[in-house]
Amino acid sequence: MNELTKLLSRLTFAQKLSIVVVALVAVGGIFSFVHWKHEDDFRPLYTSMAPEDASTVVQKLKESGVEYRLGDNGSTVLVPSAKLAESRLALAAAGLPKSGRIGYELFDKSNFGATEFVEHINYQRALEGELERSVMSLAEVEQARVHLTLPKESVFLDQQQPAKASVMVKLRPGTQISAQNVAAVTHLVASAVQGLAPEAVSVLDMDGNLLSRPRRAATADGSDITSETLEVRQQIERGLVAKISETVEPLLGPNGFRAGASVDLDLTSAEQQEETLDPTRSVMLSSQKTEESTERAASSGIPGTASNLPNPGSTPSRTNGGVSHRTENITYQSSRVIRHTRIPQGMIKRMSLAVLVDQPAHWEGEGAARKRVVLPPSPETLKTIKDLVAAVTGFSTERGDQLIVETLPFESSLNAEPPGSARPAPAAPAVKLTPWQQFLNKYQGLLLPASIGVVVLLVLVIGILKRKRKPKPALEVEMPAQLQGPALAEQPGAVAGGEPIAGQFDATEVRLEAAQAEAHGREKLADRARQLVRRDPTATANVVRTWLQDGHA
Repeated sequence: MNELTKLLSRLTFAQKLSIVVVALVAVGGIFSFVHWKHEDDFRPLYTSMAPEDASTVVQKLKESGVEYRLGDNGSTVLVPSAKLAESRLALAAAGLPKSGRIGYELFDKSNFGATEFVEHINYQRALEGELERSVMSLAEVEQARVHLTLPKESVFLDQQQPAKASVMVKLRPGTQISAQNVAAVTHLVASAVQGLAPEAVSVLDMDGNLLSRPRRAATADGSDITSETLEVRQQIERGLVAKISETVEPLLGPNGFRAGASVDLDLTSAEQQEETLDPTRSVMLSSQKTEESTERAASSGIPGTASNLPNPGSTPSRTNGGVSHRTENITYQSSRVIRHTRIPQGMIKRMSLAVLVDQPAHWEGEGAARKRVVLPPSPETLKTIKDLVAAVTGFSTERGDQLIVETLPFESSLNAEPPGSARPAPAAPAVKLTPWQQFLNKYQGLLLPASIGVVVLLVLVIGILKRKRKPKPALEVEMPAQLQGPALAEQPGAVAGGEPIAGQFDATEVRLEAAQAEAHGREKLADRARQLVRRDPTATANVVRTWLQDGHA
């Protein structure tokens, strides 16, 4: 403790201030990291909640003492990951969340004082809430609102009103609801309300776009073409092109042809009755026979011829004392066939098919004489393609269908590069990242702030260390007797006769090891000087003479 106090007392005010700043920065960094880790541990408990549900969930979390965070303008509630499952179970036991609107649980508590009008309104509210929950179960729908107009019944037909409904949906960011899902929503709502037709359900989004298309019935003469009939035509044409592609692609390849189809549909629907008579064939329709016999009585009236003639239109037969009449009536009619035919809407009246076949190109020659040659398909190949297309599409000449198969070179074939002119670039080998590289990629966003903090901290520490170093006073130290000798005769300030000399040192203490090391170095210097003297005595003598003259001067 005393050493720490002495060390602090030696520091200047700037050094103490630097130490405090570094300590505060370090503590702040540690606190920020711990706070960031704590906040990063929060996970969504519920998302896209209605305000009334969010307030109820927050109140329950406060009562249970669970820490929470709010996001997305209060529609998302986040809790620590360790409390996530426990909080969901506790809220589910409390019946939360309720998805904004209440459903049939509105009738859990009976209200004996409610009038028939109140019960009717509550039923409509409950039905709307249940439909909203069902619509929100779709993956693309974030929120939904359903408004119902229940049918109005009356004994008078002109006062009856059909049921209607409107559905407003809020889609999740980056998603789109398909036409199939819109049709599913309309049929879902229509099936849940008595007397509601799917055509009376309107579906729109939060931007005001009408998603459900009203269906209009086509007129009998086909003058009113609806979007449904056009969609049927497009589906038939796409189906024909798909059949042609699947049949011809194994022969020509995916890029060796192009196919198209146009269909003329009969958009009218009618009933046809046909009656055919065959005069060569006749049948008996009815046969009637009548026989009448009467006894002949005595002649009465005016005697003569008239009283003795038989009645006209009968065959009389006389018997003893009577007359018999027989009548036979037979009806014949020619053979007849009656056909009753109902023609559905959308029958194909005529279709036109077209297939364009590419002419592949190949190269002939070498060097400058090399040229591109386009080779068209043979007539046998074109005939085979035509027969295949006619068979797979139901081509009929009696109906007036048209099929054209032509061959022309495609632009890709005309602009194709000769083989070997361009080589594909080699694929880059897959690089396997080390764990350290994976760590850097994962926390790439934090590298720049962390690097800046480390650099600032190092600069502060280096500045403090530089301020602590002071220039040390030079001490005059008497050289030990072991270091005196001829080896020091060449040093400036040396005194002849072996008297002690004083030297300047930056060390606070002169240790024996340092002295021995310095003596050893001087001995090496002396040995080198002796070698120079032996090698060139004349030059050495001149150098010594110059030194002596400079010393006397």
